[in-house]
This record gives sequence, C-alpha cells and structure tokens, in this order.
Amino acid sequence: MSDRRERESTLFGEMRRMVRTSGAVGGIAARVAGERFLGLKTDKTAHAEDLKAILGGLKGPLMKVAQFLSTVPDALPEEYAEQLATLQANAPPMGWPFVRRRMQSELGPGWEARFSEFGREAAAAASLGQVHRAKLPDGTPVACKLQYPDMPSVVEADLRQLKLAMNLYQRMDSTLDNGEVYQELRDRLREELDYLREAAHQRLYGLMLADQPKVAVPQPVEGYCTTRLLTMSWLEGQALAKRLEENPPQEERRAYAEALFHAWYLPFYRYGVIHGDPHLGNYQVRPDRQGINLFDFGTIRVFPPSFVGGVILLYEAVRDGDEEKAAEAYRIWGFRNLSKETMAVLGLWAKFLYEPLVQDRVRPIQEVDDMSYGRKVAAQVHAGLKRTGGVKVPREFPLMDRAAIGLGSVFLRLRAEMNWHRLFMEMIEGFEAAKLAQRQAAALRAAGVPETPR
Repeated sequence: MSDRRERESTLFGEMRRMVRTSGAVGGIAARVAGERFLGLKTDKTAHAEDLKAILGGLKGPLMKVAQFLSTVPDALPEEYAEQLATLQANAPPMGWPFVRRRMQSELGPGWEARFSEFGREAAAAASLGQVHRAKLPDGTPVACKLQYPDMPSVVEADLRQLKLAMNLYQRMDSTLDNGEVYQELRDRLREELDYLREAAHQRLYGLMLADQPKVAVPQPVEGYCTTRLLTMSWLEGQALAKRLEENPPQEERRAYAEALFHAWYLPFYRYGVIHGDPHLGNYQVRPDRQGINLFDFGTIRVFPPSFVGGVILLYEAVRDGDEEKAAEAYRIWGFRNLSKETMAVLGLWAKFLYEPLVQDRVRPIQEVDDMSYGRKVAAQVHAGLKRTGGVKVPREFPLMDRAAIGLGSVFLRLRAEMNWHRLFMEMIEGFEAAKLAQRQAAALRAAGVPETPR
C-alpha cells in the first residue's frame, strides 16, 4: 500500500481521535468553568480518571504530551496532572502487514535481504512508534524503531487540542502564563518525528559520554535510517524499574544514581545539551549491574552557554543567600519583570531543587519522608505566585525543570545516598561559557545535528 493510501486509510481513525480528544478537552473546560464561574462542585478526580483512560488508549503524542504536562507547574488542574503522570507508553503494537509496508517504503522492495533476521513481533512499543529486534547480515543485533502511520497529522491534531485545553485553563484559573511552554513543547514534539534527527542526537550523546564507562548509548546504523525508521545497535539490559523491585544493595543503587547523574548533567554543564525525557522507561540496568543504558533521544534541547551559566549562578544564589545573584540568574533563565515578592516565591522552588547540591555530605536526594513533598512545594509556590500576581514561564524552563523533577523522582525510587554536592562540583569545575561554546559547536558539527532556531 502506498503512503497516500496509508494516509487515506487512517482518515476516519483520526477523525474519531479528534472527537475523542475534543470530548476530553471539552470535559475539562466544562467542569473547570462550572466550578469557577457557576459555583458548581465537580468531582475532578473522577473526571481525571476518565481522561486518563481516554488518553492512555491512544497511540501517539497526546499521551507523551500528557506525561510532559504533568511535570509543568499549573499547565493543567492538579487533579488532571496527577492522573496524567501515571500514563505509560503501552499502545498496542501494529501488525506484520504494517511493518512490512513501512520497511519497504523506507528501505525499498528488497529490504528483507538487508537483514539476516527480522522479528515479526514488536519487542517494545513507544508513543510514536514501535521497536523490532533484528540482525544485520554479519549477525550484529540491532533495534529497528518504526514510526506509526501518519504521525505528522496526528501530532498536529493533538497539538490543536492541547493548545485549546491550555488556553481554556489559562483564562479560567491559572497563575502561570504557559504560552511559551506550549511553543516549546510544540517545537520539540515536531522534531521528535524526524528519526534522522534522533540518529544525530544518538551520535551526539555517544560523543559527549564517550568517557563515561557506566553509561551506554545505542548508536545508529548508517544506511539503515530514514525520517521514519531508526536502526540502532541493540543494547542488552533489564528495565531499571524491574531491577528495583528485586531490592538491590545500596552499592548497586549508588552506581545507578551516579551513572544517571552523569548521563543527564555532564552533557548539560559541558556542552549545553539536555535530554528532555527523564521517563523511568528510558533506562535499563546493564548486565554487569554497574551502569545503565540510556534510550530515547527524540526530545533534546540545546541551550546557549549563557543559560548554563545562569543555572550555575542560581545555584550560587541559593548557596550564598544572595538576592542580587538570584535576580540576575532569573533574568538569564528568561523570567522578566520580577518583583521582590515574586522572586522570594521562586526562591522556594530554587531551594527545593538545589538543596541536595548545596550540602557537602552523603544524603538521600530528599530527606523529608513524604513522596508528595515536591507537589506540596509546588502548591506553595503556586499559591505564592497567585498572591503576587503570577509570572510568565519562559521557554527555557520546561525541559530543565522536567529533567530535575523527573530525575529527582528516579533518585527517590533508587533510595541512593550520595554526596550530590561533589558530583555537581565535578560537573561545573572550570566552567567557562566561551569554552562550552567551542565544545558545543564541535560536538554538534561532528554528530551532524541539524540547526534549529532556539
């Protein structure tokens, strides 16, 4: 079947999708509006469960969007964010007829001759595609990630629904202006459709983490990748969540925590690059149980060196209790026209994030024995911002905040006790924006990462 016929065959399915997602968004709007303007009390928790059921049954980006928004302050009502945070990439796989058509479309009619083995059943499912295990003619095991049908149209349909939902909530009951958050999410999601870009990101992370023996990154196979097919080296491992269920010893937990810390923050502090999807499903424990495999390089953001300097400056402001440093750091982050009262409220958020890095001692990532502590801090910050008139969230904020909150939750589950301060100081030692700029430009060029306006 040609791409044209494939798109036509999904037309009615996408129309049904629009109806279903529009109903979910409309439900949010009606219930929030009823409580806000008419004084009607609604069971938002029950409706959130319904929303989760609707979104969780859909293939594609809306589920991924929901996961992302669950970590962005005040993007959606709290009850919805709590439910959406539990969504997983559990879409049912596409069958062999689709796989055969897609592989032929990407590699040509003789595609099967380019593999010595190719698994007909999907080995894993993701939000935008599915993975098949295969072997190259020389026996090298590889993973082939195939994009689901007509995903560009699906992305645009979901983005329209997302924008409607966020705009409605913004008008009704939001302290934070998340307009730039939507723009950031839109751009990153569109980039994620391009598997050639993701292949370049894999090469980039292979370069940046080349001296980190505890972190393995799959590498793309030249000549086997297109915008809708990503063929990469197969990495053996066990899901991190599964290994944690087996209650590994503290020494092993520390090895994973250190590997994750380096996997995320060494690229940022030395190259200005952040992996924007700290989902627990993106980590595997390596067979030697001394390190991790890192996956999913579709959502990558490159920051200017000055922004990295601003992140370090905010750390120094928290450490030193310096309001002038904090003001300059927030300016570099992209916050504008902040009053002293608003800065004091944002200081609660900054202290929550940086506290483990300030204290030069071995400690868990969070010492408060309350798994909901982070959400309580967020609620306190939200209340304070509402009192001081709100704030516009800059585009630079979402992926950095998501990385910090997402990794923090993984560290909580690891229950690893580390000297986070020393790990951090190792990262930023000798930081110079000019040197970072040189390293960044050289790495992006060597990996072939396409330029994108930021």
